[in-house]
Amino acid sequence: MRIGLDVMGGDFAPEVTVLGAIAAHAYLHPRVRLVLIGDEKAIRTICAREQFDLACFEIVDAPDTITMGDHPSKAFSQKTRSSIYIGYELLSAGRIDVFASAGSTGAMMVGAMYTVKSIEGILRPAIAVASPRIDGKVNVLLDVGLNPDCKPDVLSQYGLLGSLYAEFVCNIPNPKVALLNIGAEAEKGNLLTKSAYGLMCESKNYNFIGNIEGYEIFLEKADVIVCDGFVGNVILKTVEGFSHIVKRRGITDNFFELFNPDNYGGTPVLGINSNVIIGHGASNSVAIKNMILLSQDVVEADLPSKIKKYFKPDEQN
Repeated sequence: MRIGLDVMGGDFAPEVTVLGAIAAHAYLHPRVRLVLIGDEKAIRTICAREQFDLACFEIVDAPDTITMGDHPSKAFSQKTRSSIYIGYELLSAGRIDVFASAGSTGAMMVGAMYTVKSIEGILRPAIAVASPRIDGKVNVLLDVGLNPDCKPDVLSQYGLLGSLYAEFVCNIPNPKVALLNIGAEAEKGNLLTKSAYGLMCESKNYNFIGNIEGYEIFLEKADVIVCDGFVGNVILKTVEGFSHIVKRRGITDNFFELFNPDNYGGTPVLGINSNVIIGHGASNSVAIKNMILLSQDVVEADLPSKIKKYFKPDEQN
């Protein structure tokens, strides 16, 4: 297995990305090879300072960077020596099995659509996050920011994508899928959720249990929670903010610590033909380490193949 890491992606790159790769190396399976994509001189300098054996990594020089301020599509097409562009070249050529980056989300999605593309029949890819539950397990929340505006059939399809991710990556058998809404009753919600509810009830591709309310997100009611990217991103950022407040107030609690975004590192893009992990722009070395470890799990799950197998192009429910 070969994990490609965008060394230039993130607010504190390349320092924290290289340190995260060094930290992750000790936890990876011996057959896993880390491919660092970025400024080769900077990578070598940091590894030498940390007295880390460079032979443990493969380095692919990519001197340019797509910044958060760049226009995603223009930058991807014009900066052909950037770490994101070269990372996708390696991924589409099969020279790496997964590409992980804490860089520009927009550029990462443009790269995915230009190169590996969506799986046939997928209406819109999504990004998902494993959210902690009070019982010590996790549920899968999607979409958490890729598609702020969704149609009912897209939400219904997210139920299938989330169910497959929960089953094969999070090891949850027959996951319970719920729709995030303002009430448990079928008639509650806006036009989007009411229409999506009807489609999800009709689907035979996953175990739909109905609506779930906001206060139940961290309880045991559901294994997969479906919402549009606007709502999902607000939830994700609110939880991250809560984690920071808990720290500032000096509160120590193992459950609240699970809300720390550094612990999950990144989110996989579901519904494309290869493995892509997107990390938080403000990632530190711990978050980068965990993004790399998540990448290993996602490759082992072979999720794109699972989605192709279980998803039919004419599936709309």
